[in-house]
Amino acid sequence: MIKIYIKERGSWIGFFFIQQLLIFLIAFVDSTVPFSSILYINLLSFLSFLFFFAFRFYKETAFYRQLRDRDPSLDVSTLGEAESPFEHIAKTGFTEQIEYYKQKASQNRTELEQEKDDLLAWVHEVKTPLTAMHLMIDRLEDDRAKAQLTYEWLRIHLLLDRQLHQKRMPFIENDLYIEQVKIEPLLFTEIRALQSWCLQKGIGFDVELDTGSVLSDVKWLAFIFRQLLANAVKYSYSGDIMIRSSQRGSRTAVTITNFGRGISPQDLPRIFDKGFTATGGNHQSNSSTGMGLYLAKKAADSLLISIDAFSTPESGTTFTLTFPESNAFTRMTGM
Repeated sequence: MIKIYIKERGSWIGFFFIQQLLIFLIAFVDSTVPFSSILYINLLSFLSFLFFFAFRFYKETAFYRQLRDRDPSLDVSTLGEAESPFEHIAKTGFTEQIEYYKQKASQNRTELEQEKDDLLAWVHEVKTPLTAMHLMIDRLEDDRAKAQLTYEWLRIHLLLDRQLHQKRMPFIENDLYIEQVKIEPLLFTEIRALQSWCLQKGIGFDVELDTGSVLSDVKWLAFIFRQLLANAVKYSYSGDIMIRSSQRGSRTAVTITNFGRGISPQDLPRIFDKGFTATGGNHQSNSSTGMGLYLAKKAADSLLISIDAFSTPESGTTFTLTFPESNAFTRMTGM
């Protein structure tokens, strides 16, 4: 702060020293003026200046030190009292700016909430014609056309479902209901939903579960499984997708393994980043949005589930869900 103050008052300090030099110059030019007296006067004025400088430094910088060190929030109560007229101008402008941004933030929150509600309402409305479309597809007699239309219907359904959960994600804490969730029926429900896609690619599932249930939220856990299973089907070449569960101490782990193109080592640390698709040859694919794994990771974090990925290029990928201990939810929710 001292360097900033010297820089701010540089012109005044320079003016003082110029005056001192002028007095010395007068003593040098005018021999009738005793040089020792001039030196004595300059020494006294310099010491007076040092005391005055120190006093004004602590006096004038107190307000700005509080301004610099204040909590970076929109709470004006943390702002110190202004004493000088310029400090009053600065505080008034700062306060007015904060109030303006508060109003804009409140307005933006209202608009964002309205946009979210409108989009959620639209998604729910679209589900009605989608359901009717699915019934119409089921009545088709051409098996090839039926399979193709069912696959495209499933893609639309998954995109809408992802959009729905993406808009709910910021408020997931208000939507959680922690209970004992049976893993097997939940997984089989999600697998059946992907049946038409799996048939088209010739992919099956090899499920072997050693754990009956976990403590979680059924809707969001289903969403996580849905994203991981859809990702496994999408990037599998053929064969079965293996699903296993095991106990790791007091925690339950579920692994989903596909035998597809895998993930390159440089991409693996970034697969849960928002919007990340791939690098290299697969980067040109238009079918990836980079949102599925990102949303799955966000939901898993809220459920205290850790997601780990292991992959070997051209051999496959394994995603592991490790569920928390029951007392972790007890501490979090106070159940």
